[in-house]
Amino acid sequence: MIFARKNQIFFDFYFVILNLFVSLQSLYNFYAVGQEELRLLSKIQYPKDLRELKVEDLPQVCDELRQDIVQELSVNPGHLASSLGVAEITVALHYVYNTPEDRIVWDVGHQAYGHKILTGRREQFCTNRKLGGIKPFPSPTESEYDTFACGHASNSISAALGMAVAAKLEGNKDRHVVAVIGDGAMSGGLAFEGLNNVSSSPNDLLIILNDNNMSIDRSVGGMKQYLLNLSTNETYNALRFKASRWMNRKGMLEDDRRKGLIRLSNALKSAISHQQNVFEGMNIRYFGPFDGHNVKELVRILRQMKEMKGPKLLHLHTKKGHGYAPAEKDVTTWHAPGKFDPETGERIVDKDPSKPQKYQDVFGHTLLELAQQNPKIVGVTPAMPSGCSMNIMMKEMPERTFDVGIAEGHAVTFSGGMAKDGLLPFCNIYSAFAQRAFDNIIHDVALLNLNVVFCFDRAGLVGEDGATHHGAFDLAALRPIPNLTISSPMDEHELRRLMYTAQLPDKGPFVIRYPRGGGVLVDWRCPLEEIKVGTGRKLHDGSDVAVLSIGPIGNNVAEAISELSGESSLSVAHYDMRFLKPIDETILQEVAEKFSRIITVENGVKTGGLGSAVIEWMNDHGYHPEIIRLGLPDTQFVEHGTVDELQHIVGLDAEAIIKAIKGI
Repeated sequence: MIFARKNQIFFDFYFVILNLFVSLQSLYNFYAVGQEELRLLSKIQYPKDLRELKVEDLPQVCDELRQDIVQELSVNPGHLASSLGVAEITVALHYVYNTPEDRIVWDVGHQAYGHKILTGRREQFCTNRKLGGIKPFPSPTESEYDTFACGHASNSISAALGMAVAAKLEGNKDRHVVAVIGDGAMSGGLAFEGLNNVSSSPNDLLIILNDNNMSIDRSVGGMKQYLLNLSTNETYNALRFKASRWMNRKGMLEDDRRKGLIRLSNALKSAISHQQNVFEGMNIRYFGPFDGHNVKELVRILRQMKEMKGPKLLHLHTKKGHGYAPAEKDVTTWHAPGKFDPETGERIVDKDPSKPQKYQDVFGHTLLELAQQNPKIVGVTPAMPSGCSMNIMMKEMPERTFDVGIAEGHAVTFSGGMAKDGLLPFCNIYSAFAQRAFDNIIHDVALLNLNVVFCFDRAGLVGEDGATHHGAFDLAALRPIPNLTISSPMDEHELRRLMYTAQLPDKGPFVIRYPRGGGVLVDWRCPLEEIKVGTGRKLHDGSDVAVLSIGPIGNNVAEAISELSGESSLSVAHYDMRFLKPIDETILQEVAEKFSRIITVENGVKTGGLGSAVIEWMNDHGYHPEIIRLGLPDTQFVEHGTVDELQHIVGLDAEAIIKAIKGI
């Protein structure tokens, strides 16, 4: 269905137009920004071109790289501040290391726009995040310079260690591997699992800690404070560099001796500075912190560290948004600011009051409203207070809201601990990121039937962030778990009512999933009323075909039925199921007895979700209607584009639903 023959002409035409647009956009950038202003960057197509420049030219390359990113993102929105903050790190790495033979593994991929521009994709960068254009995050399927997938945080150390070990076992002794971790990713548990293994496995890995004291919002927690306080004398570092290189040439740094010297160095530094270094305590040599915006110094340091044996960590202080004043002043807003005037820094914001609120804003205001009525309610978010709008409650009730950093598994278990002793956590996690907390949901909440409300934001297709961020799997993954209630509101009123229902006594673990972006109701406020768990509703009566939907995708169904009613004699019934678990068996019984043709519609992978649940129920109760399931595919990941474009491709827009109704 996804890439059917009948759509081929449409896509061929689309990509012709896209390529024409790329060419025109590249010409526009060439003249608008000015060839003279980007006189060095315009000569760099790949890192080998960069390496032909003098070290003295690199500061200008960094400035031009920032200028290019700002100009492009002003008209083609994306993640701005993070990529500006790592310009010097990006340039220095590609200058010193022989990429792509040497491996650079990025963490938190929204840091990597400069990397994309320097690795053969400058002319295509205007298609970033667009349907058919370059991907929003590094991906090995796009470029050999992209060594690993990095849409989610904290995986770079583990992946890079795997590559370093592979290089040793394959006899590729000349390959260097570097992991770049930052933007709060060091707070993720996987990063520490990786560090633990780095300390015990033979490897020469270099870990670069891009410490900007930020994730999307400001970083939180003990690791953040530890990194702020950590320091090492530069003279000591220089002496240690020289001593290490001399001992290495003399053959005195075999593995056991190297670890012993690190422990001795650790003890001496701890005694003098009254401060423990957690990295060197794990036999990982620590260097820094250094200024991450001094590109010439970075080149010097990286060259010195390049041939050093054993695992190493280079700690760099950077500023998110560095080099562009508006982004430096408000890094949270400028993480992904949308369109803006690059000269004035004025953001182009649509403030049309006639447009519906975003679902996350309705969540944020409703959570505060509920918390004002129920003193047991607390809010938990893994580093997304602004993104999920929990900052609304955080501003009014800071003592009852908790940003735990990029640590989804901990967020869930932390919520379970509070629920065990009487509190009622609303744990808000983006659907795609909640995948990393799957075991915690089962073992630490569902098993004990604890009263935790999971609000999964960005469920379903999210648009331009693409395959790593689509909330495709939550319905199918969670449906088999005992004790869970799984729901999805069709509109903002239903969201408020489900949130109210979930906080009532003894509801157990309660999942509410809703999409990214705007809803459908301008007047979103409504009375807070209970919805009986496990009940759906009939929205439109009919006699020929029954369409069962869950969540906001039901609005596409309603649109399809409305259009169909004016052009066809087909009589179509529409049921908003509301709950995947427990599913409304009264509705299913009614549908089974009345209809021989059924269509299910869900904004999630169709294998294991609503459609599967309906088929299973029908089979278990002896009914055998014809059932067509509309949903996301399980044969391939859906790439990036606008939500409307992607819904058309996967067959979830009104046009596709009409076609399914006519074809059944």
